[in-house]
Amino acid sequence: MTRRGLPHWSVRARILASMLIVTALGMVVAGAITFLVQRERTLDEMDERLVGSVESGRIVVESANPQFVTVRDALRAIIEVDVPAHDESAVGIIDGVPTYVPGVDVDIHLENQPDFVECIVAEVADGRVHQGTTVLAGRNIRYIASPITIDGDAEQGIYLVTLNSDEELGELVSAFTTYAVVASIALLVVGLVGWFVAGTLLRPIRQLRAAASRITASDRRERIAVEGRDDVSELTVTVNDMLDRLDTAMTSQHQLLDDVRHELKTPLTILRGHLELVDATRVDDVEATRALALDELDRMAALVDDIDAWASVQVATPVLVETDVAELTASVFAKASALPGHDWVLDGRAAGVAALDAHRVTQAWLQLVDNAAKYSPEGSEITLGSRAIDGSVEFFVADSGTGIPLGAEARIFERFGRIDAGRGIRGSGLGLPIVKAIAESHGGRVTLTSSDSGSRFGIVVPVSRKDPES
Repeated sequence: MTRRGLPHWSVRARILASMLIVTALGMVVAGAITFLVQRERTLDEMDERLVGSVESGRIVVESANPQFVTVRDALRAIIEVDVPAHDESAVGIIDGVPTYVPGVDVDIHLENQPDFVECIVAEVADGRVHQGTTVLAGRNIRYIASPITIDGDAEQGIYLVTLNSDEELGELVSAFTTYAVVASIALLVVGLVGWFVAGTLLRPIRQLRAAASRITASDRRERIAVEGRDDVSELTVTVNDMLDRLDTAMTSQHQLLDDVRHELKTPLTILRGHLELVDATRVDDVEATRALALDELDRMAALVDDIDAWASVQVATPVLVETDVAELTASVFAKASALPGHDWVLDGRAAGVAALDAHRVTQAWLQLVDNAAKYSPEGSEITLGSRAIDGSVEFFVADSGTGIPLGAEARIFERFGRIDAGRGIRGSGLGLPIVKAIAESHGGRVTLTSSDSGSRFGIVVPVSRKDPES
């Protein structure tokens, strides 16, 4: 449910927004850092040029032969030798008055900037070289001012050189303006590509949502087409498997309900019929109807118990424990021997241990024992035992009954699948399905060999197994 007042953003839009925000931040941070580093480098280069101009003036003065005797001569020589570049300006100042200017066109005519000249004269009054930045004629400039003195000359000279920093940094600003345009175009391309890529990757999820909306209890056949081999495709496979399991579970549930309804219909019909026909004035009729009703109720209670046992086996995961097979065989044989009416024979005990749920295996094995006792003649011989076969162990029971009718071998392992064959044996038809479910939960199977002289059932489970559900 969408929270009131908050915009509804699809996963596709959120992925794209996250991509664009991160990409834009990365571009801005990278561009800003690069711009600042390059700007500092350009300013350093400008300062080196200014210092170079002062050094050139010093060399001119020191290398003059004969040596200059006046400040005016020295400044004139410096101005004549050090020709300013197109973005530079220079002036020679004598006692605070701009006196010498270059003979070429300069960026700014410093002689026409009396306030600036006055400030420079004040700065250099301490006799040291000064560098700085200021705004002149609407432009940002870098400057250097060097005092010029000659022994024996009372005049004070200053050699002032300026550099137009706007022009020098203009190329850098222009380059990063181009970078901003290219980055914006790249961001737009990333957005377009990301929109289509996110849409392609999320298509299975949209199909999943659409399929989930179409799936109903009456129509569960909808599945999602698997495309690619990425994580989303694996999710699609997992969801399809989940839908298969849900479909199987719901089908099994419906079948169970149908089977239970069918199984309970007969005793309920019998009860209703006898209750409707009972003669309340006849004691013997009431007693007979009471006995019949109790018998049918007992049968229904047993059926409910078997259904509960079958259901618990279906959902429970066996607790595998290393179990001594010989001891388990002896324990089950001791329990079977307590059943009267048959000659019980122990036919071998397998040696070694097996990873199994002893409680569940005992439950299944005793179910086979109970079936053998029901369907074997009174006083007949029934054998049971265990043996090792090909990395597995088999727990078997063999009786001397009439055997399973030909073609009914599969039917007896179906839920409520009983074979009457005129034997008059009552049962819920869930015993062998429970045995089969227990064997399969251990990763094993149930074996059956039958003939007119009897049947042999076996529960085969692996000796060792890490995942009971694999």
